[in-house]
Amino acid sequence: MSGVAPVEYTGVRDLRGPLLFVQGVSGVGWDEFATIVLDSGERRHGLVLEVDRDVAVVQVLEDTAGMNRTGTRVAFSGAPLRIPVGAGWLGRTCSGRGEPADGGPPVLGGSYAEVGGAPINPVRRESPTEAVLTGVGAVDVLTTLVRGQKLPVFSAAGLPHMELAVQIAAQATCGGEPFAVVFAGMGLTHADTAYVREGLAARSAARELALFLNTADDPVIERLLTPRLALTVAEHLAFTEGRHVLVVMTDMTAYAEALREVSAARGETPARRAYPGYLYSDLASLYERCGRIRGRPGSVTVLPVLTMPAGDITHPVPDLTGYITEGQIVLSGEVRAAGTYPPVDPLASLSRLMRKGTGAGRTRRDHPAVAAQLIAALARSRQVRELADLIGRSALSPTDLRHLDLEDAFRRRFLAQGTDEGRSLDDALDRAWEVLLTLPRSQLGMLPADLLDAHAPPQEEEPG
Repeated sequence: MSGVAPVEYTGVRDLRGPLLFVQGVSGVGWDEFATIVLDSGERRHGLVLEVDRDVAVVQVLEDTAGMNRTGTRVAFSGAPLRIPVGAGWLGRTCSGRGEPADGGPPVLGGSYAEVGGAPINPVRRESPTEAVLTGVGAVDVLTTLVRGQKLPVFSAAGLPHMELAVQIAAQATCGGEPFAVVFAGMGLTHADTAYVREGLAARSAARELALFLNTADDPVIERLLTPRLALTVAEHLAFTEGRHVLVVMTDMTAYAEALREVSAARGETPARRAYPGYLYSDLASLYERCGRIRGRPGSVTVLPVLTMPAGDITHPVPDLTGYITEGQIVLSGEVRAAGTYPPVDPLASLSRLMRKGTGAGRTRRDHPAVAAQLIAALARSRQVRELADLIGRSALSPTDLRHLDLEDAFRRRFLAQGTDEGRSLDDALDRAWEVLLTLPRSQLGMLPADLLDAHAPPQEEEPG
């Protein structure tokens, strides 16, 4: 530090929503951290969004409520926002901007890192090859999460995405290797906040969790900072301390709506559904911070959760998220209506990196074949169900009826799971076999003969 006091600017030209416009500035850069002092002596903080000639646009983290143009002083730090990083965040519950919310002291660390971060250099990326097991059978078997992957959960209002996010954050493991979870909540109700804290209390007590919670009544700008804080903490835990880190971010739709609000305050030309034209690149700047780096032991895996307004998967947030990420877990209102949790739609869900992280030496030798056969059988079952609605069950063949039985068995024996039930991969795969053997052997052509011989009853005969 040079010891020179920063220049304070008093030329506040305008206050617009969460934005403060300061004129007469010099040498101020984009993303620079600012300290704002009100005439009452209250101190607030902000980040520079844009500099146009001698005018700087500052987004105020605590919002501009109660501020006025006269008597407000702004000092720029000359550097981007930096936070302490390290294991000190584990076991702590903080606000969306990193301030303690658990009654403890401020988090300290041996080093600092810029919150803005950067995507991993593609040349240094290591291909994901090992699974992160969530303890949720439908996810682990059919849409396996792989270390370093970004795999979103697509949900809708009224579906239990918060329960699923908390369950995964509480249960996830990484094969006995050093592991941590960073949970970033954005725009949460106070009921959701209490649910998250209670559901993750055990993992927090074990110092395996860092919790960042932004509530719906917190300043909207804080919502834009929350996932960046979480990823900055996760990157240090992974690439400096060698842990495998799972980052759960919910709800990314609330994040995108905050981005839209700030864009409108800046007077930017809106794009599709009034979201800013840079929504894609902004989401990518978050999602692409996950992965593995060649030569370093840790990994960052991202599980963003987003709600689709009116269940519309073509809405800009899920649409653009789908372009950036490597698959999706889709929750279904139809499955939910049948009373099944988690209400995963297996035919709409996909993990594009699943083949890289499953199979012999990784999960179990029969895993890829069982998952592929189960998806194929469920697709056929859905066709048969639609056919039965047209012509009636009495007109179906014995094999078609077995497919209807398989669909029922899938929901009862495989998919259904308690919100606090951790299911091992072996148990989930054995349940998948039990469901598949509802069908005659002739309908299981995607399974190798040796696997069928090991699991199918030898006395089974196909129906005529």
